[in-house]
Amino acid sequence: MKIAVSGKGGVGKTTFSSLLIRAFNDTGKHVLAIDADPDANLAAALGIANAHAITPIAEMKDLIFERTEAKPGTVGGFFKLNPKVDDLPEALSARLENIKLMRLGGVKKGGAGCICPESTLLRALITHVVLSRDEVVVMDMEAGIEHLGRATAQSVDKLIVVVEPGRRSIDTARNIQRLASEIHLSKVALVGNKIRGDKDRVFLEKHLADFAILGFLPYDDQLIEADLEDRAPYETDSPAVKQVQSMIAEL
Repeated sequence: MKIAVSGKGGVGKTTFSSLLIRAFNDTGKHVLAIDADPDANLAAALGIANAHAITPIAEMKDLIFERTEAKPGTVGGFFKLNPKVDDLPEALSARLENIKLMRLGGVKKGGAGCICPESTLLRALITHVVLSRDEVVVMDMEAGIEHLGRATAQSVDKLIVVVEPGRRSIDTARNIQRLASEIHLSKVALVGNKIRGDKDRVFLEKHLADFAILGFLPYDDQLIEADLEDRAPYETDSPAVKQVQSMIAEL
């Protein structure tokens, strides 16, 4: 099963991704977790020790040069567009039980459509994990889906957009929906987060009526405190944990 998770910054996308990954792990699944959001830290949310010390792949200059035969930070020129990446999940992953985590990092772009060694390596890696891996893959994306190409989009089993009750979150969900349609990714579902009651639920159902809704997660101080205390959300007593576990059956 290959799942991509996206949504506006601050909606709880990484928290949801971590709950989903840990829930899959508890069912005995082997999970490859991909942190594709430069502003997030999925490793810490999962409860992986020394998460801050994990080097993003986009910053591994020697590796990028070895695989693409081009110096990182360059634009244009000649380099391998199909670098070897199939060994990277085993070689570069941080581990927790049945979970392997890879942190991609960000690529500084020189403009729209920039082609550089870093982005080429990351895109090749995403293509490999979606098309060729036999474990569960969960990707915590940016507020968009730029790492996904047409080929990988066709093989994603579900794009889950995390939204909170708010106009900007809804606008981001619509933009992600548009980007997904452009690469023929139609298997899109919503998860409503930070829900304070029926009013919030009805608000999202009204304004995003054309989306399939996978479920709703409550606004919960336990999850906020877990983040402040650098604890994994999955290790709290939040009702969100059981709600995400029930979503796996739906998926």
